[in-house]
Amino acid sequence: MASCLPEPPEPQCGGGIVRNADFSAGLQGWSAFGYGSLAEGSSPAGNRFAVATNRTRPYRSVSQKVLLHNDTHYTLSAWLQVSGGVADVWVVVKTADDFIHAGGVVAKAGCWSMLKGGFTTVSGGRAEIYFESNATADIWVDNVSVKPFTKEEWSTHRDASVGTARRKTVRLQATDSAGNPLPGAAVSLETVRNGFPLGAAMSSEILRNLVYQSWFTSRFTVTTFENEMKWYSTEPAPGREDYSVPDAMLEFAKQHGIAVRGHNVFWDDPNQQPRWVQALQYPQLLAAASRRIRSVVARYAGQLIAWDVVNENLHFSFFERRFGWDASTAFYAAARMLDAGPTLMFMNDYNTLEQPGDLAALPARYMQRLKQITSGYPQNGAGMAIGLEGHFTAPVNIPYMRAALDTLAQAGVPVWLTEVDVAGGPSQAYYLEEVLREAYAHPAVQGVILWAAWRPQGCYVMCLTDNEFNNLPQGDIVDQLITEWTTAPRAGTTDAEGFFQAELAHGEYKVTVTHPSLNTSVSQSVKVDLGSGSHYFIQV
Repeated sequence: MASCLPEPPEPQCGGGIVRNADFSAGLQGWSAFGYGSLAEGSSPAGNRFAVATNRTRPYRSVSQKVLLHNDTHYTLSAWLQVSGGVADVWVVVKTADDFIHAGGVVAKAGCWSMLKGGFTTVSGGRAEIYFESNATADIWVDNVSVKPFTKEEWSTHRDASVGTARRKTVRLQATDSAGNPLPGAAVSLETVRNGFPLGAAMSSEILRNLVYQSWFTSRFTVTTFENEMKWYSTEPAPGREDYSVPDAMLEFAKQHGIAVRGHNVFWDDPNQQPRWVQALQYPQLLAAASRRIRSVVARYAGQLIAWDVVNENLHFSFFERRFGWDASTAFYAAARMLDAGPTLMFMNDYNTLEQPGDLAALPARYMQRLKQITSGYPQNGAGMAIGLEGHFTAPVNIPYMRAALDTLAQAGVPVWLTEVDVAGGPSQAYYLEEVLREAYAHPAVQGVILWAAWRPQGCYVMCLTDNEFNNLPQGDIVDQLITEWTTAPRAGTTDAEGFFQAELAHGEYKVTVTHPSLNTSVSQSVKVDLGSGSHYFIQV
């Protein structure tokens, strides 16, 4: 998990465009913002930093004026501390016509915490970068960095990350039964299953629409049921459980080799409870919640790849208000006992990637909540995972998305984008592509679900097709990326030492080898992933 350090590391990228980024020249280049006061601080080790005092307003802090370029991505980082207690501190970029939230962190007294964020400019010009906090404690600021990247530079870095995180150069060696290399053997490779789970939510409409079925199963390897497994769907009245719809949807998914995420056991939003649950007193609510988790998790145990155990418990606290602060922890522990296999147990919430101005969902707040849950969870949190809904609005802050993923990756658990959509508008397809490419390039991300379940009356926010299942621009983007991220069939011959080399996307492959001296061909399954080796033997 993220560390709070006694001394801050040097500024990233040498500070980028920030002058006197490490305060080695005192407060030169820095100013007090919002009629606050500014002082210079220093540690016993001699490290120098800025101290914003007289903070009777959130915006009273330290600032620096910078010149920004048109149509440019910026990474932003800083090391922060407060004079007492714990406080949310965030960074704002003030331009001629806007105030851009670029990231935040939970700062503490006595050690330095890293704020990592970013922003994108449309038009350049003069701007001012400053920090805010609702706490009145002094804010200590050190080692600030604002680094510009052209869109081309950003894409180049992203492509390089894909090459490392999602692809591997493998060597296949064909041998005879005695282990001797077979030069001149014909080798063909065919993708059986892409190694990166990309899926979409599905609605119960799929059970009765053959065109929907065909469109969906030809593309996706994983799904989440949009509403059909939720408590209000499976128990609309107390004790009257009906799993017939999710049962049928799960059977359909199994028949087509589509993995399923369980969504959700509980939802912490008071407005998303079954109506009859909202008015229950403590004993009755406890009995109902206990029945719910035993019923749904035991029913589908071993059949799903994941559970969203308590949905949106960063923003809401229905169960915590009724059962106590550790309600989520108890639910996660119970779910693990009821489904003890490899099924991942997810937190699942929104705005951690999408909105740097949502303080409840800051990456640091997510990490705090995750740590709180795992502290009381079996096996020290084994099997926990990070779910990031990804309900984006345009324009999407891509640098912030990458920074948030970097921060969350420190938890060392699987990260999925679980409900991705982009609000409508002329740039919807463009930003969807940007989000998906950014997710695919990040090594911590292990899967993506698009929140685009089809219903004739319309999708939640974003559809991929029209009602005749002709692709919309968003659907074309998805198809394009599925093709790009899947290795096309390969064929060739082995060299003098029996080797055939190819760069392959992670996944499962059928490798077929034939040799002129043999009357038969041999096919073998090969799995390529980050943890596997790069040398495979095919005995003919």
